[in-house]
Amino acid sequence: MLRSSEDSLRVKKLYEWENARRKEASCIIGVDEVGRGPMAGPVVACAVILPAKPEIPRINDSKKLTSKTREQLFGLIVEISIAVGIGIRSAKFIDENGISAATFSAMRMAIDEVISTGFEPGLVLVDGYPIPELEVKQEAIIKGDSKIASIACASIIAKVVRDGIMTQYDRVYPGYRFSLHKGYCTRLHLDLLREKGPSPIHRKSFKPVREVINQG
Repeated sequence: MLRSSEDSLRVKKLYEWENARRKEASCIIGVDEVGRGPMAGPVVACAVILPAKPEIPRINDSKKLTSKTREQLFGLIVEISIAVGIGIRSAKFIDENGISAATFSAMRMAIDEVISTGFEPGLVLVDGYPIPELEVKQEAIIKGDSKIASIACASIIAKVVRDGIMTQYDRVYPGYRFSLHKGYCTRLHLDLLREKGPSPIHRKSFKPVREVINQG
């Protein structure tokens, strides 16, 4: 009971800051990304507009939730959200443009998808650092996914979408165990990379992959 009460209080705090800003910006978009660190697969960004009510229980930084909880929250967030947008940039795009450019591009794509549905944001709240070339008022919040409700929801959606993509890639490129490590630099993934060589979705500009290519 105490743990449930503490969790409810934590979620309420996630909404407090965002709701306080609605007086100056009625339409607020929260943005986050997943997949900067892996050596394989895309980077995925999500943009979310939440209503002030109802508050979505259990939301948090996606990294602090189990995969089961993220899956459970995914449908609830999509159902309750006013709008949800997704942006995806491939490993090829990352290799050609760099991970930072790919990340910000995916974020702009996600925001544009929300705007295309008819919503004009008064404020964009982004986890981490400001998005370059964004012609909308924005505020960057370090660790925003554990401070702001819409950013937390964006992180959950992005994580579930990316995990689903990597699970699909596991069937396309069997033997790399993408459904298990999701492209991150685990010992298992590194061993399989050295054994099999890079797949088409490996990021050839990333050091571990580049080293395997050079050794080949």
